Amino acid sequence: MFRFPRWKIASIIAMSLLAFLVIVPSFLAKDVRENIAKKLPAWFPFYSVVLGLDLQGGAHILLEVDAADVARTQVEALRDDVRRILREERIRITGGIGGSGRTVQVRVPDAAERQKAVVRLRQQAQPNAANALGITSPPTFEVRESPDGLVQLVLSDSAILDRVRRAVDQTIEVIRRRVDALGTTEPNIQRQGADRVLVQVPGLQDTNRLKELLGTTARLEFRLVADPGYSPGDVDMLNEFDKDGKPLGSYPVEKRVMVQGEDLTDAQPGFDQRSGEPVVNFRFNLRGGQRFGEVTSANVGKPFAIVLDGKVISAPRILGPITGGSGQISGRFTVQQANDLSVLLRAGALPAKLTIVEERTVGPGLGQDSIDAGKTAAYVASVLVVAYMLTTYGIFGLFANIALFVHIVMVFAGLVLLQATLTLPGIAGIVLTIGMAVDANVLIYERIREEARMGRSIISALDAGFNRAFATIVDSQSTTMVVAVILYFLGSGPVRGFAVSLGLGIVTTIVTAVTMTRLMIALWYRWSRPTRIPI
Repeated sequence: MFRFPRWKIASIIAMSLLAFLVIVPSFLAKDVRENIAKKLPAWFPFYSVVLGLDLQGGAHILLEVDAADVARTQVEALRDDVRRILREERIRITGGIGGSGRTVQVRVPDAAERQKAVVRLRQQAQPNAANALGITSPPTFEVRESPDGLVQLVLSDSAILDRVRRAVDQTIEVIRRRVDALGTTEPNIQRQGADRVLVQVPGLQDTNRLKELLGTTARLEFRLVADPGYSPGDVDMLNEFDKDGKPLGSYPVEKRVMVQGEDLTDAQPGFDQRSGEPVVNFRFNLRGGQRFGEVTSANVGKPFAIVLDGKVISAPRILGPITGGSGQISGRFTVQQANDLSVLLRAGALPAKLTIVEERTVGPGLGQDSIDAGKTAAYVASVLVVAYMLTTYGIFGLFANIALFVHIVMVFAGLVLLQATLTLPGIAGIVLTIGMAVDANVLIYERIREEARMGRSIISALDAGFNRAFATIVDSQSTTMVVAVILYFLGSGPVRGFAVSLGLGIVTTIVTAVTMTRLMIALWYRWSRPTRIPI
């Protein structure tokens, strides 16, 4: 028990000092911390403790994915597929390709051609993954035909539900990129139920810009302005607005999307070199650049509408082929609008519209009250524990209190290194681990007492106390760790914060209550050579 190699002593001291250094930035002002961080290597963990929404205030928004918009998008995509298939098979139709609700319909007067179209469409209804693996799965839509030549394609409920689920997953990623662009710290973005997303941004008090960024779908499309001879079923009448939201007029725009915003790789705000007005400079990926070049080459002289969320931003005339894979969006923007649009385009478009179901703003005053309450609880718990240990175990209680202090420092250092968000339940978890850490020392000390009463020598009693209590400590801490892991993976928000602080406390308890306390008692024995155990 008393043989501690120098490297082990040095490692324990180094670990404790490192934990102190890690939490130092949390006590510095933000500007001081940022100035020091600039002078340190990028790999050095010079961070502060991240406070949650309930501690520093912030924005809480619950969003709902519009299932009707998801269905509408599916219908539009299905209509494009029908148009492509009919063009490939050279099948004649009367009228246009219509779409409403969950249904796309087209009239094919010739019976032979109609049967040919139905066969191809039913093949299209089978999911691609199922076709590739040879698996029989429900079709994404049902094909119906009538004797008068009308062919209807009706989306299935399972296809809509699956698309809503995938839309929520995609929405979470897009929102995360948009919120990160605001420069906020540790936003909490997670799924709530089947079609809702919870967004919590600590430290953000003005929610107007956040709502604008989250509420904008940012679905960018490049479409040709329709010629007068186009069928009304293949044309959308879209409005153009000025920077103040006033309508300027409307354009007949083809329903067919020539290039989509999902092919953008970058979008940055800038200024037009000729007019000096704010613009957004964009760049396509290889596929988008090629498609953009093909479209502009084939339609020189025609107006090309830039459409954002169903509104025409601008409709410039194509003066010549644009083959460089980059371009410029101008639309009477303000500087702030150009900045926001570039953020939205870089983050990507939302797969569907979002509706704000619930909105709350937690003021910093309420968060400060929570911090004060948490501090009071931690101080009271610490004082009572320290007093109890000193009164009951004397100098051994002093060793336990020193180890307890290091334990608390290590827990906060762990939170800083993990960049985990500290919430009010997290503080409760830390207070709980204070009692657990001391409880481990109590188990050891009481075991030492029992061994001494049985007539063992000092060295033998101390050694037996640590060795025999260790199994009990590990067993109790392991079962608690299992609970912490379950809470982390099955819980959400504050529950996960509690689980993180509890798990860190369990790990540091093993280090401080066993290893560090043992080292201090070993050094005490070497220096004082006692004749009896002072507990």
